[in-house]
Amino acid sequence: MLTKAKMAIVALVMGVVASGSAYADGLPKSYAAPASDPFTNFQIKVGATGVFWNNHNDGIYAGSTLQNGWDAGVGNVWLPTATLTYFFNPKLSAELFCCAARVNVGGKNALAGVNLADSWAFPPILTVKYHFDKIGAIRPYVGVGGEYIHFFSSKSNLAGYDSVKLSDSFGLATQAGFDLELGRGWSVGLDAKYVWEKTNLTFTGAGQPTLTTSHHLDPLLVTVNLGYRFNIEDVLGRRTSYEPLK
Repeated sequence: MLTKAKMAIVALVMGVVASGSAYADGLPKSYAAPASDPFTNFQIKVGATGVFWNNHNDGIYAGSTLQNGWDAGVGNVWLPTATLTYFFNPKLSAELFCCAARVNVGGKNALAGVNLADSWAFPPILTVKYHFDKIGAIRPYVGVGGEYIHFFSSKSNLAGYDSVKLSDSFGLATQAGFDLELGRGWSVGLDAKYVWEKTNLTFTGAGQPTLTTSHHLDPLLVTVNLGYRFNIEDVLGRRTSYEPLK
C-alpha cells in the first residue's frame, strides 16, 4: 500500500504529465507565454520547503531487550531553502539543494506524548536533472541523486538520559517538478523529492541501559520556489553569447 508521502510525489509526477497532455497544443489563448530567454547556465532559487517524514523504526532496545510497544517519530517541519543549479546544456543540469532544520523526535504508542530529543540537521541534496521541452511557459524535469544528512547539537529530553547521538545518513534521492518561466530570467516552480535513508539513535545516561533504535526517515520534500537564471560568465566578466532556449 502506498504511504501518504509516496502518494503525494506520485500525484505531482502525474500532474506534470497531465499538464503536458492538457497543453499539448499550447497554453490557453488568454495566457501569452513570455518569449524564450537566451540560454543561461546558472540558476538560483529560494523557496519554502515542507519536510514530511515517512517514519518507521526497527524497534527500540534497552540494552539488548526489545521494548514492546515503544515507538518514535520525527516531526514534520517547514523551512526556508536555497537551490543552486548549473546547466551543462538546455537539457542537462546539476542541482545542489540545501537548508538547515531543527528536528524533534517524539514518542509514539506506549511513549506517546514524550519529547525524546531535539537535533539540528544539515541535509544537502545533489541531483542530476533532465529538463523536458517547454510546454508553453512550463518546463518540467526529473532528477536523481543523493542526500547526506549531518546531525549536530543533538539534545536528549528523556529523563535519566543526558546524551543522544543521531548517526549521519546517506540515501538515494529522486526528484520531479517544473518551472513556470515568467521572462527576463525569472520563474516560479514546484519541486518534490523523495529520499530513502535511515539514522541510528543512541541514548546514554549514568546508571541507565543504553537505548538504541534504527529509524527509517524516508522524507518527502515539497518546495515552492522563486528562481532567477543568469549567465555565470557575466558575473566572472567573461560574457558569452547564447542562442534562445528551445
